[in-house]
Amino acid sequence: QVQLVESGGGLVQAGGSLRLSCAASGSIFSINFMAWYRQAPGHQRDMVALITSSGTTNYAESVKGRFTISRNNAKDTVYLQMNSLKPEDTAVYYCSTDYGYSRRAWGQGTQVTVSS
Repeated sequence: QVQLVESGGGLVQAGGSLRLSCAASGSIFSINFMAWYRQAPGHQRDMVALITSSGTTNYAESVKGRFTISRNNAKDTVYLQMNSLKPEDTAVYYCSTDYGYSRRAWGQGTQVTVSS
């Protein structure tokens, strides 16, 4: 089992920056990839950024060039550096992981609000 806890959300003005953190605990050595998702009111939960066990990254087109996903050396924490934030980035951001044999775990979410 893997447990995830997000932190770092908050209120920021358009054009500002924010860094989210996701701390993993449990069977972290079985993690296949970790990712950030976001969900705005009335919208589905969409993938924002993903990092594989080998370090390969993928980004949604809407955040490419502005957001960066990374890990610490122990691979138990994943970060999302968000720059040049826009009001449309406002959402609850969730950390998620695929681990073991295609199992999934989710964090509780952290609110990011970007003012106009």
